[in-house]
Amino acid sequence: MLGSGRVLAAVWRTGSCRLLSTSWYPVGAAFNARTTQRKLELSSGSKGGLFGVPELSTPEGFHIAQERALKESEVLVEKACGVSPGVQTVRIFDQLSDALCRVADLADFVKVAHPNPAFREAAEDACRSIGTMVEKLNTNVELYQSLKQLLSNEEIMNSLDPESRRVAELFMFDFEISGIHLDEEKRTKAVDLNVNILDLSSEFLIGTHLPNKIDKQVLPDHICNNFAFDGNYIQVSGLHADSPNDLVREAAYKIFLYPNATQLRCLEELLTSRNHLAQLVGYPTFAHRALKGTMAKNPENVMTFLEELSDKLCERTMTDFEMMEEMKMKLNPTSSNLMPWDHPYYSGVLRAERYNIEPNLYCPFFSLGACMEGLSLLFNQLLGVSLYAEQPEIGEVWCEDVRKLAVVHENEGLLGYIYCDFFHRADKPHQDCHFTIRGGKLKENGEYQLPVVVLMLNLPHSTKSSPTLLTPGLMENLFHEMGHAMHSMLGRTRYQHVTGTRCATDFAEVPSILMEYFASDYRVVNQFARHYQTGQPLPKAMISRLCESKKVCAAADMKLQVFYAVLDQIYHGKHPLKKSTTEILKETQETFYGLPYVPNTAWQLRFSHLVGYGAKYYSYLMSRAVASMVWKQCFMKNPFDRTVGERYRREMLAHGGGKEPILMVQGMLQKSPSIEEFVDTLVSDLDPDFETFLMDSE
Repeated sequence: MLGSGRVLAAVWRTGSCRLLSTSWYPVGAAFNARTTQRKLELSSGSKGGLFGVPELSTPEGFHIAQERALKESEVLVEKACGVSPGVQTVRIFDQLSDALCRVADLADFVKVAHPNPAFREAAEDACRSIGTMVEKLNTNVELYQSLKQLLSNEEIMNSLDPESRRVAELFMFDFEISGIHLDEEKRTKAVDLNVNILDLSSEFLIGTHLPNKIDKQVLPDHICNNFAFDGNYIQVSGLHADSPNDLVREAAYKIFLYPNATQLRCLEELLTSRNHLAQLVGYPTFAHRALKGTMAKNPENVMTFLEELSDKLCERTMTDFEMMEEMKMKLNPTSSNLMPWDHPYYSGVLRAERYNIEPNLYCPFFSLGACMEGLSLLFNQLLGVSLYAEQPEIGEVWCEDVRKLAVVHENEGLLGYIYCDFFHRADKPHQDCHFTIRGGKLKENGEYQLPVVVLMLNLPHSTKSSPTLLTPGLMENLFHEMGHAMHSMLGRTRYQHVTGTRCATDFAEVPSILMEYFASDYRVVNQFARHYQTGQPLPKAMISRLCESKKVCAAADMKLQVFYAVLDQIYHGKHPLKKSTTEILKETQETFYGLPYVPNTAWQLRFSHLVGYGAKYYSYLMSRAVASMVWKQCFMKNPFDRTVGERYRREMLAHGGGKEPILMVQGMLQKSPSIEEFVDTLVSDLDPDFETFLMDSE
């Protein structure tokens, strides 16, 4: 169905030269090929290093790479301090950032994803070394003064292009949040707080995933086998939210979320340290500091957004909870009260019962190769971009099942590379995510430094009888993460400091969430969803049922996200906190969610997003509102409209963080939406889409 794996001759441009590549393969065939077949293919070619970096053929190469970056940074610091104020100042600062990021970004990925412990350890050392240099630069007064001279010269600043002005201001913001403008004593304190926050963040993240143990005699014998054993103890490492046994879910919830004193202390110290740092550098709260430069702008706007959304969801959420409670009573008459551990399970049961969306019915139509071919087709129609599989050199990838994609524009040529680390393996992080390995930027010689990213998923391997088959949820996750990747590929900023996804958090999720709308549109899915054995297309009615099923209990799902976002805002708001983090959790859960707090639980100690998304967890909801607006106004009529696709790239994807996010939204929608419009858009998304059923009856 997807081709025989023949070599394609692909033509692309670079500068004025026209080059021919004969090493690109059809993307669908590459992803449906079995890994064992590809091991033989990897035995040819010259030996290189990770991502084509020669030094990284061994773990020791990280030391060489970091030393080179540190020496280069010293030269650039001297250059930056001696240059006259002007655009060259911004360019040198960006070169400095690029020199360090090229090692730090790569090492950030390797330290969590490489299967070889020696590589992970070497990458961790490199991160620590580069991090120390960054701290040193953030307290370099002479470097700060050089940038300040530029920013204080109104005439020169007015002569700069908008992107250069914004990047200069962003570099100054980075200085100031580190306390560079303070006296020496306070500056030292700011550095100490930053170091402490990094250590506490790392400790807290580790603690969010650690299992809890309980004596196996405490639990009834008939549910013990649902958990792992550790001697005389049962080890609970998750919520078991999909278990059909109410007692298993209840036990997992109460054990896994049982308070841990060490983790509680860590969270309290983290929140306190963040607040101290924010106030030290001139912000009322950590939330005010975190939200500068975002679409929301400040915590007051965030809370207005969340409170208005919560109010408009209340009635629908109560209806959802009543439906779940009725289903629980139907399946288990002896225990009908709806509890927090019931929400994920019974909402799923309701979806499956109403719309017959058993994932196994869909999986045969969503082979990984077909989905990748579908993405390439969509990008080609919308943006003139195609995906091709390219054979990596030996040593270039960290696992034999990693695929390398060349992203090629029909006129502009090669745009960048995506490494696809899609398959499950031991010790691999479970979350789906996007890593920037190298940011795009315009080099001094006029060439463009091509972006390189990694997409990491956890998909099942192919078998002897079938390729990797995706559930609808996994297919949607793939589209989501590819939205991040294409944001990185299509960004064409002058500076790597603002390349691709290096933008405000509440804007960075817009391109990825928008891709979820494409993944739910029958016209898009119909291009690639074919049964891997028969070639039969996925029936339109099945897609309609799948789309409408997502709206079952969707108000309750969104209300849960509102609760998480409000909790995040309160924790990062005014300090000292009026109550303990657990008491705040209880009050917030009962006010903004609706299901009762369970005594002797502390869900906040498992809330890993508090580290990476501190004061910005609301971003998922606000980004979804923007993505929905863009979909409805621009793509819903025709998801393949090339003119609209080009405008989307020009107005939203091309700028990375080099333009204020709300201006990019305004450029795409021809207006600047209000908070009320954000809220109304999210609520309207919950309504049934009768058009899909009308199409089925035609």
